[in-house]
Parts: sequence; C-alpha cells; structure tokens
Amino acid sequence: MRLKVVPGSSRDAIGGLLGDRIKIKVAAAAESGKANKAVCELLARTLGVKPRDVEIVSGQTSPEKVVRVRGFAAADAMKKLGVGE
Repeated sequence: MRLKVVPGSSRDAIGGLLGDRIKIKVAAAAESGKANKAVCELLARTLGVKPRDVEIVSGQTSPEKVVRVRGFAAADAMKKLGVGE
C-alpha cells in the first residue's frame, strides 16, 4: 500500500485517500524511526495483525511510504482500513 504519513499530529488516525495514497496521521515525531513505528502499530491494530506483520518497504525517511502487510492483499487491506471500494 502506498501511504502519505503526517507525523506530529494531535492523534493517530487513518485519514482516507490523498490521490493514490492513504493518508496516515501519527502523533509521534519524525525522528529516530518513531513515526515509522507508530505507522506500523496503527496499521497492525486496525487490520488485526501483529506489528511485525507490517513492513515499510520503501520511504523510511520520507513522508511517502510503501508498506506491505503480511496476510493481506492491498485491496483487502484498504477495504478494512475504510478507504477501499
């Protein structure tokens, strides 16, 4: 899945689609991997998987990321996140 991450938000939330990306807001700061960890935890909690099953494939230091969730096709994960058709 392609994400647009907004660190330093007031709360963790899945915002919906922003172009071809899912907007994810996390309260954690974008330093020392804290925002990346928060993104993985939020996605894992929402999808009902373990945090280790969510992997940032690219964009570790960018707000635009690609993540893989083991056990989910991208379309299925998007539906469960409430942003798919």
